[in-house]
Amino acid sequence: MEISWLEDFKALVECLNFSRAAEIRNVTQPAFSRRVRALENWIGTPLFDRDTHRLRLTPAGEKFRLVAEEVLRRLQQGRQEALDAGSAASSLRFISTHALSLSFFPHWLREIEPVLGSTTVRLMADNMQGCERRMLQGEAHFLLCHHHPAAAHRLNSQDYISIHLGDDMLVPISAPDDLGQPRHRLPGRPDEPTAYLAFSEESGMGRIITAARAHGGRPAWLKPVFASHLSHVLRMFAADGRGMTWSPYSLTRDDMAAGKLVRAGDESWDIPMQIRLFRPRTRQDAQAERFWSYLEDRQQKPQTDRLPHGTARRHALASERA
Repeated sequence: MEISWLEDFKALVECLNFSRAAEIRNVTQPAFSRRVRALENWIGTPLFDRDTHRLRLTPAGEKFRLVAEEVLRRLQQGRQEALDAGSAASSLRFISTHALSLSFFPHWLREIEPVLGSTTVRLMADNMQGCERRMLQGEAHFLLCHHHPAAAHRLNSQDYISIHLGDDMLVPISAPDDLGQPRHRLPGRPDEPTAYLAFSEESGMGRIITAARAHGGRPAWLKPVFASHLSHVLRMFAADGRGMTWSPYSLTRDDMAAGKLVRAGDESWDIPMQIRLFRPRTRQDAQAERFWSYLEDRQQKPQTDRLPHGTARRHALASERA
């Protein structure tokens, strides 16, 4: 069995399409198909059901997916730990969604720096889909992301745990008209839907909005006119008057205070989110484990002491609503 077969398997699980997966793996489709067959022959049972209209995993494939992800993650983790052992300085590796790498991580880093000592902090930023993939591959110790209980993600509770670091809110925004009212307003009408700047599929924000609206959200008539996985791009297009979008309050409050953006709907359209830090349940290197113990100790403190910036954010949002 070859490690490349596991990487082929993972690519096909993500795409569920032989042509796209072969392109990702930079091989021809016939060669890619032969390698997937070789893995199935080595295991002794089919991993994919090819008889249905849409390719899907067999029960055996679902079971093996967890094993393959863990093996690849541990290999990457072991490689990184070996590199760190050969280096003079230890490091903590974080992967974060783009939004939180800008709005939350710099402030949070200043809070935790006293306990880091000489440890080097490495931060990678990606969309949520990319963050999940990198975390599953073991490229980082920790994943920082927004979280909503109704929104699905790939870091299942069997293999990953998380800590609540703070709170945020998705608020509907639009450019103001000459009277200071939203140019694009919720909920729209069936005969005149509101222009909507949407999050694309790979975005965690898009998952949260879809899940929250599906679980008791008010009906809205929206016409998608643009999509991106980047919050700041959607916010820029909203300020340009191209439509309304939902945006993290942590990224939007300054523009709202300056009058560049206004609410596209009242607070009933807001979507509360948590800011959480995820890690694998399996033991990591000593530096990462010491840092996690420090966070768990902080978790026991009153929230006002533990997260003053999160409390200030909630107070600011409450003041704006008032």
